[in-house]
Amino acid sequence: MAKQIAVTIVGPGNLGTALSRALHAAGMRVAEIVYRGEGSERRAKKLAREIGAKAIEFSKADFRGDLIWLCVGDSVILPVARALLKRRAWKGVTVFHSSGALSSDELEPLRRNGAEVASVHPMMTFVPSSAPTMTGVPFAIEGDPSGVRTARGLVKRLGGEGFLIAKEDKPLYHALGAFVSPLIVAQMAAAERIGRELGWKPQQTRKIIAPILQRTVRNYVEHGPAAAFSGPIVRGDGETVRKNLSALQRVPGAEEIYRALAKVAVKDLPSKDARAIAKAINDQGNLEPNS
Repeated sequence: MAKQIAVTIVGPGNLGTALSRALHAAGMRVAEIVYRGEGSERRAKKLAREIGAKAIEFSKADFRGDLIWLCVGDSVILPVARALLKRRAWKGVTVFHSSGALSSDELEPLRRNGAEVASVHPMMTFVPSSAPTMTGVPFAIEGDPSGVRTARGLVKRLGGEGFLIAKEDKPLYHALGAFVSPLIVAQMAAAERIGRELGWKPQQTRKIIAPILQRTVRNYVEHGPAAAFSGPIVRGDGETVRKNLSALQRVPGAEEIYRALAKVAVKDLPSKDARAIAKAINDQGNLEPNS
């Protein structure tokens, strides 16, 4: 039987918490939950009790795990790697970070001292109100050959799906994630502002738009963008687009969002009269005045 590796998680935030639980559920041993600062102490101790690990402050941690997984903010990955240099011998130790935008080069100080490093990023959203599993989650992996091998095996054990990515593509890959999660949430926040203009409370707006939003996402995932696309643009109905734009002048910022997304739709999605739609989008001077 292969030796069970011990994992040290540095950073008990949303991602670190989800990974710790997933590792534990997969039968792996999380030895340490390392926190930095008083603000995360309570969270680290609660998580450690839940999975049978040891919660310890950064300056007192042993970092004796076979795998050290940094789940900290992008701006502190390199400083943390430098701070770890003198804490132990690093030859043969595996170190991951989970930034979507940064490459394994952030761990270069540890790599130069013998560590096997990789960036291992799950394409998933992690927020306090939700606890997703890692089953079926794609993980972008990049780094040293040995670090990549370890990462692929671990991701498979978590039930995820690992794939390789070039280090120079990490920022674009991360931007893709921004398009499909936080920026969609930003669009929904704008939708709630439209709802407020209609006199609805946010909870009422979410209830009203939930069925169409969920069906749209499902249609896209199952059938692709063209087959999931509906509404006045696909019909070539420029007059309705003008009415939409005129009405949205009542909601600061919403008209600009609609216009920008409509331009994308004209370029990338089907329309029975793309020319009429493009004219409606660009013909700002002919919008009806606010009532």
